[in-house]
Amino acid sequence: MRFIINEHSIEADVDVRTSLLDLLRDHLGLTGTKKGCNQGACGACTVLVDGERINSCLALAVQYQDREILTIEGLGTIGDLHPLQAAFIEYDGFQCGYCTPGQICSAVAMIGEIRRGLPSALTEDLALEQIGFSEDEIRERMSGNLCRCGAYNGIIEAIRATYAEESAQEREAAA
Repeated sequence: MRFIINEHSIEADVDVRTSLLDLLRDHLGLTGTKKGCNQGACGACTVLVDGERINSCLALAVQYQDREILTIEGLGTIGDLHPLQAAFIEYDGFQCGYCTPGQICSAVAMIGEIRRGLPSALTEDLALEQIGFSEDEIRERMSGNLCRCGAYNGIIEAIRATYAEESAQEREAAA
């Protein structure tokens, strides 16, 4: 099977019953994606496929051949962190760090969802041109990613700060 992972074409000979999570961790050595519950309930295994977040423990690898798969390893490097990675450090968005890769991947996708105007369970007016980015909105959209340490306040602040900074940069560029 051929996969596009973190912008690299990769061939892998795995059983068709192999989950995307097990392909990443056990066959390709990309251990940033974590195996938490292995039942799709915790979000530790969240990765991006074609820009959308998925729980990789629930996905068969064979379903994602030739699609753009992005893991935490593909978001940034030690010398060049993704803005959300830097914000998680600045705002103490983690304690033990186990859930952090899934939280960050989920937050990247969530910001894209809001920019595209996709509603959440809290969206009251679907005709709004821009959906708000309130703490409640972030909590609702991130509810599929659990943190056993309870670092939610730092996670929320990291996401809000990153979104506010990116929005300010976009307004500056448009002016």
